[in-house]
Amino acid sequence: MELSIQTGRRSVKLGSISSMIGNPRARKRGARALRGARSAGFTLLEMLIVIMIILILAGMAAGRYEKSVLRAKEATLKQDLFVMRQAIQQYTLDKQAAPSSLDDLVQAQYISGVPTDPITRNKNWHLNFEDVLLTPTQTSAGLTDVHSSSDATSPFENTPYSSW
Repeated sequence: MELSIQTGRRSVKLGSISSMIGNPRARKRGARALRGARSAGFTLLEMLIVIMIILILAGMAAGRYEKSVLRAKEATLKQDLFVMRQAIQQYTLDKQAAPSSLDDLVQAQYISGVPTDPITRNKNWHLNFEDVLLTPTQTSAGLTDVHSSSDATSPFENTPYSSW
């Protein structure tokens, strides 16, 4: 009597039962065939370990991504404030009068448009007006500084964005 094992599409012939009983090599060959048929996939434990490792790595990457997005917003805020302050100073020196709003800077083409505050996501900036007179003929107060209108605090510098 011939003995064979069917594993998927493949059939493994083990030989006769009488030859397996007396032949130790035939017994080993039969045991290997059975073991090979059982170890074709992954166990549930192995799959759970791999999934947990992937979730831990994804959690670490998400945290770093959030921090990098916030750092980019802060860098954009600093750059926008620098550009607007430079435009205010240049406008004041050129016109011998401080601008009355950020729109004056846009109309005079010192800036291409009023930037959006990356922290609050809108264009309402906190404007500082002072009575700075550069010439004796100047009579009106003007815009001297600009700040973010956000009440939030930077987690990296521990200072409010409105003080930048």
